[in-house]
Amino acid sequence: MKTKQRPLSHGVDLQRRRAPIYDADDIEALRRVCQESSTILDEITRHIVPGVTTQELDDRIEAMMRDFGGVAATLGYKGYPASSCISVNHVVNHGIPSPGKRLQDGDIVNIDVTLLKDGWYGDNSRMYLVGDKCSLRARKLVDTTYDAMMAGIAQVRPGAELMEIGLAIQTVAHAVGFSVVEEYCGHGVGRAFHDAPMIMHYAVPTDRMKMQPGMVFTVEPMINAGKKGVKQLSDGWTVVTRDRSLSAQFEHTVVVTENGHDILTRSPKGFTKPPYPV
Repeated sequence: MKTKQRPLSHGVDLQRRRAPIYDADDIEALRRVCQESSTILDEITRHIVPGVTTQELDDRIEAMMRDFGGVAATLGYKGYPASSCISVNHVVNHGIPSPGKRLQDGDIVNIDVTLLKDGWYGDNSRMYLVGDKCSLRARKLVDTTYDAMMAGIAQVRPGAELMEIGLAIQTVAHAVGFSVVEEYCGHGVGRAFHDAPMIMHYAVPTDRMKMQPGMVFTVEPMINAGKKGVKQLSDGWTVVTRDRSLSAQFEHTVVVTENGHDILTRSPKGFTKPPYPV
């Protein structure tokens, strides 16, 4: 019998780590880098047009990181060769920017950015619609993925079990016939790029850890328009849907507060889901 693959956060096994608890000063320092990371996703919006290469987008992202006085956490991480992950259409995650990959009118694309500055990691990702020819199904997938992420985040509060996040995400996705990728998960973030706790995006009845004020983690569901199966390509990074169906992802970094939660990576321009005003 084939054993189910343990969910991973970018290839990191977090099950045996203890989730750190950050104090108020830590949270404010993390908020600053998260806001700068989110600003990068705001500013790249106007450059996402038919014909642009994913390498050109990555170059702009790297330049903005330098302008903020930080660096890309992904560049050189376990050998990853770029400053962002840019995943187009059926690419689920870890798409490597390339000068040979031009965005086409009708594509959907996820851009995942983690800014490392002053020892803090600001991690977030966002979906974009390229041009004005995106199909209704593609738009529905993008909208549903955002709604699923926000439904999961709505469960974040002291005393709640981590399982509640995945259950909420799964419920939103399955209600419209979409599937949730199970091989990858959200993760703690702050002083480390990938830390405990693991955040599953589907219901795991044994995931009974209770959230505590000061916990910081990402909620980043990957939702497929077809079946949930994925595979990794020979480059060792790019993950695609097995059935070539479209995939979408959104990601926020969230802190558990005394009364609920706070999203540290909210868009400074108020962008939520596309199309965004330019």
